Amino acid sequence: MIFKDKTVIITGGSKGVGAATARLFADAGANLMLVARDKKNLEAIAEELRDRTRVEIFAMDVTDVDACNDLFKKVAFEFGRVDVLVNNAGHRARGNVRDVDVAELGKVIDVNLRAPIVLTRLALPYLEESGGGAIINVASLHGRLASAGAAAYSSSKFGLRIFTMALGEELQGTNIKAAVVSPGPIDTGFIMDNLDDVDDIVFSQAMSTADEVAQVILDLCGNNVRELAMPRSGGFLTTLGYLAPWMGKILKPTLEKKGARVKAKLKDEQKRRESDSPDH
Repeated sequence: MIFKDKTVIITGGSKGVGAATARLFADAGANLMLVARDKKNLEAIAEELRDRTRVEIFAMDVTDVDACNDLFKKVAFEFGRVDVLVNNAGHRARGNVRDVDVAELGKVIDVNLRAPIVLTRLALPYLEESGGGAIINVASLHGRLASAGAAAYSSSKFGLRIFTMALGEELQGTNIKAAVVSPGPIDTGFIMDNLDDVDDIVFSQAMSTADEVAQVILDLCGNNVRELAMPRSGGFLTTLGYLAPWMGKILKPTLEKKGARVKAKLKDEQKRRESDSPDH
């Protein structure tokens, strides 16, 4: 897909994968509508990118349906078209179901699944009017295999994957593509700010950078791939885990030990950086 003068909406667009994705689309010449809750962070990334392309921001909670409607009204007013929707905003409440606040469990589902469905529904008429485009959803390896301590998160990302695939079936014969990327651990604050709360097994997979995930999102807009799991080894292992659960049980202790070693190294690196900081 040629992105010059196309309009791209990115939720969770103020930092991490969302900000990295915004930078790539800006370099490709796309107009950007960046969405997140924190207006200050949105303004910072928008200011960074405005010398490359046209950027507008919309501070909102993606679980607010009225705000979602207002978002598309603003996009129509500012740009007159929608060509790509990237559903990247995410929320996670770590812990076993019985230990997590009820409202937090609901928020995980609302942000990670309900909001992308609502935003997709609202985007479709605009994509049709523009002659086609793409809807790219950011899921997770957690959505490919059940994981203790992440029941709601895994459910939401599994649901997002299936929604994307079902949507793709509905869009057969149109010029609109639906695709999903399912990353493993990503080197962003989403997990790096709370290493102790992240299960060891997560770190058994190679960590991707935000830029690597962003590049996959960009590529999915124009290729024939409907889902890409990353790293590829993680995609293979999660597929093996649900096709042959007994094999997953055999491999789990080994993967947990490997992940524990990696997490310990990451924590040591964080401590070294903190001790080298001028504030210490």
